Amino acid sequence: IDVFDPSTGKAFHRIPVASPKMVDQGVKAAERAFVGWGEKSGKERGDYLRKIADEIEKNKTYLAKMETKDNGKPLHEAEADMGDTIDCFRYYAQAAEDLDSQQDKVIDCETKDFHVTVRKEGVGVAALIIPWNYPLLMAAWKVAPCLAAGAVCVLKPSEESLLTALELGGICQRVGVPRGVVNILPGRGETGAALCDHPGVHKVAFTGSRDTGVKVSKTGCNTMKTMTLELGGKSPVVVFDDGVDIDFLVEWIMVGIFYNAGQVCSATSRLIVQKSLKKRLLEALVERTKTIKVGRGEEEGVLMGPLIAKRQQDRVQSFIQKGKEIKGAKVVYEMPIDLPDECKNGYYVGPTIFDVDDVSKEENNVIWEEEIFGPVLCVKSFETEEEGIKIANDSVYGLAGAVFSADKECCLRVSRSLRVGCMWINCSQPNFVHAPWGGYKQSG
Repeated sequence: IDVFDPSTGKAFHRIPVASPKMVDQGVKAAERAFVGWGEKSGKERGDYLRKIADEIEKNKTYLAKMETKDNGKPLHEAEADMGDTIDCFRYYAQAAEDLDSQQDKVIDCETKDFHVTVRKEGVGVAALIIPWNYPLLMAAWKVAPCLAAGAVCVLKPSEESLLTALELGGICQRVGVPRGVVNILPGRGETGAALCDHPGVHKVAFTGSRDTGVKVSKTGCNTMKTMTLELGGKSPVVVFDDGVDIDFLVEWIMVGIFYNAGQVCSATSRLIVQKSLKKRLLEALVERTKTIKVGRGEEEGVLMGPLIAKRQQDRVQSFIQKGKEIKGAKVVYEMPIDLPDECKNGYYVGPTIFDVDDVSKEENNVIWEEEIFGPVLCVKSFETEEEGIKIANDSVYGLAGAVFSADKECCLRVSRSLRVGCMWINCSQPNFVHAPWGGYKQSG
């Protein structure tokens, strides 16, 4: 696999692909390690997780720079990801310890004839398949709870961003994680498919697109594997005209769609704004969007880097072109990209805003309905609260949503009415390892 720098489009490294034989070897190594790992106490497993967190912390600057080089995101975003990764391992270290006190819990079944207890055990070998948008953090979200629970894993990182996930393997070795507990297999879709189909895998945890999630689910069902699927989204942000500061709104709307160049499954890419506020909000949003500096992630002051790969750049640009061809859709703003010569072949797409208020229901409004996974925001207006909720819920996805209002009761009503797994009030995208994560409908 060629490893590309998304900011220049140039390959700078090569990594071998795991063959079907290597997939089998990885699963069998995990099977052998499971007995010993599952028998360890939660405190023992937690000690390893803390050591992993400490090792990442020692190398966080190096890892953040590697992630920026491999993924393209601005360095300050990669640095924030390292902090979240460390916190994740430490959180699950404590969860592993806490598990000891929960074992063999007695259940009152209202009878003296039987004694019932519950013991929590690791599921066995878990196949962990992660995307490219948060490479090391996504690995942490999968690996840390897996190890804390007493399970073992085979991790398949995305072929688009392999480096920091492979570094995690080296970190596990350095801190003494027993051989076979964590196995990392670089590869493409065939590698993931072989993992999902392997009879030695007992659980599949997948984060990625809806279409790939369907394939993973079908393959895993052949051997009745337990599945956790975290899929796509087309998240709404509902904004009321009741006194919330315009600058405050603009900042959070931009975070919701332009952070990580819009390559976020929960990105609030559908702006649903009360009609009386729409003109003022869009004017302020466009002016603020114009100030975004697009460029290489290592460069100081850059707020948006390139997309992950040429195919993703082509995909997003294709959606923008389709949007321009939709009858009634208007381009409110599209940032022209003017970069130095060394970045001319990088995978950049400028922030783009569409107004789709005048698109009829008969039109195939793909930019409003489909997950673009790029810095593209679509805007619709509403008049009543009921109408805003109806527009927000009219989607095959249900991962996340946000509402902005000065009226607390309005925020609570809207939050409880939206069919989404994660709901933000007067903010967008903050995520905490302590809280559940998941969605409704085709978001998994």
